[in-house]
Amino acid sequence: MDRLRIIGGQVLSGSVRISGAKNAALPLMAASLLTDHTLVLRNVPKVADIDTMAQLLAELGVNVSDHKVDDHDSSNVASSSVCVSLNGSGLESVTASYELVRKMRASVLVLGPLLARLGYACVSMPGGCAIGPRPVDLHVSGLEQLGAKILLKDGYIEASAPKGLRGANIELPVASVGATENLMMAASLADGDTIISNAACEPEVGDLAECLVKMGASISGVGTQRLEISGVSTLRGTDYTVVPDRIESGTYAIVAGITGGTLDLLGARIEHMQSVADSLTKVGVELTKITDGVRAARVSREICPVTIETEPYPGFPTDMQAQLMALFSVSQGASMVTESIFENRFMHVPELCRMGADINVHGSSAIIRGVAELSGAPLMATDLRASVSLVLAGLAAKGETIINRVYHLDRGYERVEEKLSACGADIERIDEDHK
Repeated sequence: MDRLRIIGGQVLSGSVRISGAKNAALPLMAASLLTDHTLVLRNVPKVADIDTMAQLLAELGVNVSDHKVDDHDSSNVASSSVCVSLNGSGLESVTASYELVRKMRASVLVLGPLLARLGYACVSMPGGCAIGPRPVDLHVSGLEQLGAKILLKDGYIEASAPKGLRGANIELPVASVGATENLMMAASLADGDTIISNAACEPEVGDLAECLVKMGASISGVGTQRLEISGVSTLRGTDYTVVPDRIESGTYAIVAGITGGTLDLLGARIEHMQSVADSLTKVGVELTKITDGVRAARVSREICPVTIETEPYPGFPTDMQAQLMALFSVSQGASMVTESIFENRFMHVPELCRMGADINVHGSSAIIRGVAELSGAPLMATDLRASVSLVLAGLAAKGETIINRVYHLDRGYERVEEKLSACGADIERIDEDHK
């Protein structure tokens, strides 16, 4: 099992090529189930969750092939984008098994497309990292409103619509990204018109909608809380490029802040991370648009304390909460972070405290009192975003930090040690037998 070894204290500067968004690529891959033509996706990140989705789709009968597109920009920063071709003309199964679905919650995104195209789907209840319950009831309720019959049995969701789905007016009680994506895909092949109210507005949802439109779907209201979908009988294949990862962009912006350096985030879109940019400006890290992305620079001597609360887009993203907490750990003063999206998402706090951070959790809020210096320590990653917060802390800490269970990190961050090394970090990946 791999570990990361970090010697902190280096000021990082240079360029980082931002990968395609994992959270956009996963539903885009699931959209291949809606057509018997080939869907080509470009700028797909090479991370573990993508491999899991590829395995799941292949198990269902989708022909999945990919090839790496090597590229170097003017700063000699390597890009390892992957082009993935998916053809669902030979679907052989409607069952998404527990063995694969348990690894990743996003696997439930095959439910709507399978049901819409074939009239039946059997999908295991999803798994993934333990950051609190993310129930599938919104997916199930929405599909029932589209005319599906749902049975929860033996850990599986059995959905049937032998006469096809039909349009409906669906109001989501919570602006769930996954439910919005699942229902939008299902409604694209439903009979009649569907309105999804209180839809999620995240850029990844918009990316899926834009791809579906290229495939022949009729969707309006993209980027708003009201999506209107007029069902069509069939969808075609297309060639589509995945949007850059706004969470990876924000993470590397904090790398610049916590190490006191300047990083050019090549490919990043500042319009997709405005709430993060606004919060970092208050902290003392400035984000500015450049020709090929965003420049992140520490502009103040001290990290200033700030109060934030996670919110649905365009608010501050829950997926950036752990990273910002690592930055607050070395601030001048007391900051507060309130987590309003997921419960149990402070599992990184004990590990940061092992490094000398002063953090107290009270229910859904954490008070972080900045310390002069963090100290390297052996750490245990607990989930995807928690793991990268420990990397950030390790970059700023004095001495050696060893991060165990980095398979969490590999689920969503592409070649993190290579990208950081290219900017001056003393970081290496080692295996369990390393001496």
